[in-house]
Amino acid sequence: MTSDDQETWSEHAICRTADPDELFADGAAQNQAKALCTGCPVRTECLAHALDHRIEHGVWGGMTERERRALLRRRPMVTSWRRLLETARAEYGRQSTAYQEPSEGFSQTG
Repeated sequence: MTSDDQETWSEHAICRTADPDELFADGAAQNQAKALCTGCPVRTECLAHALDHRIEHGVWGGMTERERRALLRRRPMVTSWRRLLETARAEYGRQSTAYQEPSEGFSQTG
């Protein structure tokens, strides 16, 4: 990922105006930082950036450094977290759309 890519997604991050001390907190305060990530439209890109660049500190994409380290240990063969997470998000979107589309001739009666 180039710095241009990071600047593009980070412009849309909910935390862009947050106090950095809140995002690089310890202990229970990390839960508040993670909560900030909950509705963020670029959560996936943020997490992928942290995983691909092995960022060791702070909450990124809703995960603490400890959670990211554990994920990296569980999946050592992943070469691009961005590609993996974007593919998973696209697949989830396709499945969600498929479940929401009513079949032809289906009518709901009261």
